[in-house]
This record gives sequence, C-alpha cells and structure tokens, in this order.
Amino acid sequence: MNDNGHPLDRRRLLAGAAAASAVTVTGLAVASTGAAAAAAPARPATPLIARDRIATAALRAPDGSAPAVGVQTDFHARLAAWLAFWSANSPPAWSTPVHVVARVEPAGDALVLHAIRHRRDDELHAGFAAGRRDATHLATLASLHHHFPDVRVRPDGTIRVADGPAGFTGAPEQVAFAVAACRELWGDAEATPGRWAEHAARVLARAGQRTDAASHAGWAAFTRTSLRRGLGTESYE
Repeated sequence: MNDNGHPLDRRRLLAGAAAASAVTVTGLAVASTGAAAAAAPARPATPLIARDRIATAALRAPDGSAPAVGVQTDFHARLAAWLAFWSANSPPAWSTPVHVVARVEPAGDALVLHAIRHRRDDELHAGFAAGRRDATHLATLASLHHHFPDVRVRPDGTIRVADGPAGFTGAPEQVAFAVAACRELWGDAEATPGRWAEHAARVLARAGQRTDAASHAGWAAFTRTSLRRGLGTESYE
C-alpha cells in the first residue's frame, strides 16, 4: 500500500493519516545555497498474523501438514474474498471448499496454490489441481485474476499470486491468460496477444455485456464470466 505524499514543513514530523501505519519524515535544514534534502526512514514491516485457514477452508501444506502460517492481514482478507467468489460460482453440487493446498511465502504477501478441495457425495474432490490443465485450471486462474493484479502460472501448473488491489494492468501474464481463456474456454482459436481485447469483447457480448475488457469493469466481467464458463455453471450459449 503506497502512502499519499503531502507538502512537508522543515523540522516537523508528519504521519500519513490514510496509512495503516504512520511513516515519519524528518525535514533537513535548507543550505545557504537554497538546496534542500529530506530523509525518510523505511517503514517497519507489518507484523504477520498466524492462520491455519482461509475463510472456512483448512489451509494445507503441499506435504499434507496443517501448520499455522504467517500472513499479511490484508492479503489474508483478499484470499478469503477470492475463495468465497470461487465457491459462489462453482456447481451447486460442490460443497464450500474444505481444503486449500498452498504454500505461503515467508513475507506473508504471496501464495503458491496447489489445489482446492471440496466435498461431493461425501468424498473429497479437487475442484482445482495444479497438475490438471483443464477448464477448471483456467477457471481458477480467472478467479485469481479477478481479485489480484499479479498472478503467474509456474511450469508445474501451480499458481503464484501476490497481494495487491485487483484490476487490469496490461501485464504479460494477464494478456496470456486472456488469450488462453478466449481460445480454450470460449473456442476462439483466432485470439492473439496483439488483439486479445477485441476477442474478449466478443466473449463479453455473448454474456450480454458490452464493455472494454481492458477497463476495470470489463476485466472484472471477463474474469467472472470465464470462471463460470470454466467451472460449468454458465455456458453463455
């Protein structure tokens, strides 16, 4: 989270009122030549909170253990909102997720997702599995792009997501996802990185929405409809 800058008076300490924790800036005296300098000490790292769940789902490590892990408060809240979104758009026969298999990175602001498990007919099933490159993989990728700005698929199919406010940034990973979604979920084999927005607009038109997929609202709509298409809850035919 970036702090908003404000004009500084010399030899005064100011705290950003909108910041979650204050940043102190000390003014330096102006030299006789009229040049001035200011020094701002680095903001202390936000303390991590220990969590062994994301929303109601138990957090499991890839090795099957279930330790509490340190995570940034804002990131944990975004993860909970994302998982609720994924669950709300999954088939009615699926229970709410019971396990999220993932590894949280030491800084507590990034996660590598391996699987999402739910119950169906009293048995555990993987609604998403990293090694299974199918429609549910793209659907889950869509749900993460809906909630986070930095989402990357690793060579083994796991997905790394880093904290931050959602929205289209034009990152290569976002464009690559959009092209793959148009081609593999929506059957548009002609989709290309250079003209992805044009193809995504056709997808949105099929869903009854006419908006620019590269806009904030359009990106949210494109990722939402791709999630539903991939999980099979809407066909938009």
